[in-house]
Amino acid sequence: MSDVLFTPWRMTYLTNAVPSGPSTCLFCDLQGLGDAEALIVLRGRHVFALLNRYPYSNGHVMVAPYAHRGTLPELTPDERVEIMDVAARLEETLRAEYSPHGLNAGLNLGRCAGAGVPGHLHLHLVPRWDGDTNFMTVLSGTRIVPEDLGVTYGRLRARLGTPEGGS
Repeated sequence: MSDVLFTPWRMTYLTNAVPSGPSTCLFCDLQGLGDAEALIVLRGRHVFALLNRYPYSNGHVMVAPYAHRGTLPELTPDERVEIMDVAARLEETLRAEYSPHGLNAGLNLGRCAGAGVPGHLHLHLVPRWDGDTNFMTVLSGTRIVPEDLGVTYGRLRARLGTPEGGS
């Protein structure tokens, strides 16, 4: 007999992640919002970085291309390079600001691979600490994220040197 793990926190994401209107892509729609509203911490030429609204830990950020692309081969060479350059800058920023003991970095390509927005590739960077409580998500459907997203947004923008109110 298989155990069933319920993940009710995902329902909020699944029912609210896709905005109504002509577009059905969260990342495409967020690009047109103000940085603070979309939680965008950094904008590059080809990609942007934003906080995850349903983070696994403080500082959980994602890097996505502006163009709607779902797989690595669809990315232009410039997009591939900039995603990794921005990810490296964010890793340095997260290490300097939060002093994590490690980081998870990864892509979930396709819905069955865990992508919440399967048609728009995005790279996750998740700070981790020895003894962190991320097992709570699996065991009890509970996440422990002690810092408010607004505080995280301010800390990362300040550390990245991104001006307030600007892009």
